Amino acid sequence: MVLLVDGGGGRDGAEEDEGYVCLTGGSPQMAVRARVVTRVFLRALAPDGDGAEVESVLLVVSELVTNAVRHAGGMTGFGLRAGQGTVTVSVEDASRVPPQPQPADPTRPGGFGWPLVQSLAIDVQVSGRRGGKSVSAVLPFSR
Repeated sequence: MVLLVDGGGGRDGAEEDEGYVCLTGGSPQMAVRARVVTRVFLRALAPDGDGAEVESVLLVVSELVTNAVRHAGGMTGFGLRAGQGTVTVSVEDASRVPPQPQPADPTRPGGFGWPLVQSLAIDVQVSGRRGGKSVSAVLPFSR
């Protein structure tokens, strides 16, 4: 099962067709909306799934989308793909700058998300694409 979500590149509003949902904007609420879409996607895969794997996927979605909004001007694409025992979360943005780990600083908020994504995921890939980059994280997910 695959769900592609566009951050606004040519589609608008909340249009839905054939598993395609359009989320637009770069507001902090984008992470909330992406989590709702992800929860529906995961429920279709595993109707009784509500454990640690679901929470891990939702946490990675929150972190990747929030990072795109906060550090890269917004999300331009979002995808979820179910594999054999895995779920892949992909977030695209318009920045070519790869995520950078931030030094831990108890006097400053943030800096924990990128290491958290890397610790929860089986694999994390950052790839340049025309007009920005894509960050993909593969997480374990039993059905």
